[in-house]
Amino acid sequence: MIIKAFEISKINLKQNHFFLFYGENEGHKNQIIKEKFKKAFDDNIYLYDENEVIQNHEDFFNNILSQSFFESEKLIIISRTTDKIKDIVDEIIEKKVEDLTLILNAGILEKKSKVRSLFEKNKKTVCVPFYDDNNETLSGITNKFFRDSKIQVSQESINLIVQRCQGDRQNLINELEKIKSFSKNKNKVNSEDILKLTNLAENYSVSELVDNCLAKNKKKTIRILNENNYSVEDCILIIRSFLIKSKRLLKLVQENKNNKNIDNIFSTFKPPIFWKDKEIVRQQVKSWSYDNTAKLLYKINETELLIKKNNNSSINILSDFIIEQVTITSN
Repeated sequence: MIIKAFEISKINLKQNHFFLFYGENEGHKNQIIKEKFKKAFDDNIYLYDENEVIQNHEDFFNNILSQSFFESEKLIIISRTTDKIKDIVDEIIEKKVEDLTLILNAGILEKKSKVRSLFEKNKKTVCVPFYDDNNETLSGITNKFFRDSKIQVSQESINLIVQRCQGDRQNLINELEKIKSFSKNKNKVNSEDILKLTNLAENYSVSELVDNCLAKNKKKTIRILNENNYSVEDCILIIRSFLIKSKRLLKLVQENKNNKNIDNIFSTFKPPIFWKDKEIVRQQVKSWSYDNTAKLLYKINETELLIKKNNNSSINILSDFIIEQVTITSN
């Protein structure tokens, strides 16, 4: 069955055990998993990647089917899921394991996706699409956060926070928690505080770096990269900016297959592309094929994981990724 993200709070976890979360909004997915599921399952949570499950099929089933005297229900989360995992999911559902709840976390799934179709049509499964947030939604989240935290803040400051998080809910939540920690003994924050606390790299340089890399402007990309001394936090912000802009690029490249007039695509595209960005976005669309853009999204997720696991090498990992993308021929 299909439900909307806000309806998950009403779901009874004793009756529903199989979930598909798909779409681009990783921050919203993480928020739901944390608030609804992780609290319910305490420490009995097991994280897998689809490739790991497929390559170690027998070990995976042995782990999820094994029961411990001390263990209650398990929560299994499989990330980066695609149609490749459908047969394994069918097998899990058929086994009717009562002490198991499964979440598949997928990116964009087309209507013809087999795993999406399974979760939409089966009454025993729950399918939840997660769409990108707009600035109005993020502004509402920010307003509620400050209200609940009893911190005074101007609308100008709220707009600044939303702007600096570049449409990424997870990034927004991280920054709000940072501000909350800073404000433990304060009941008010101003724009100057926010500028100091949020996103250590200036957004314009982050956007400029990402945009020029995706547009294959090699000289400018390397110059921006060399002129900035990025921290670990900056590297994560940059790779998430790559994710947001690459998802947009994937949609544009797909639409460009059917409609060769890029200006017509820009005129109806949501969210709108600002006039000052149109030229470089046009260059990006010309530089990437659909298949290579899809591969890029996977590479971005891989790179973010590497940065998080290897903080001391974060700038080297990011630089290698950027130079590889700006250098390779994608069409």
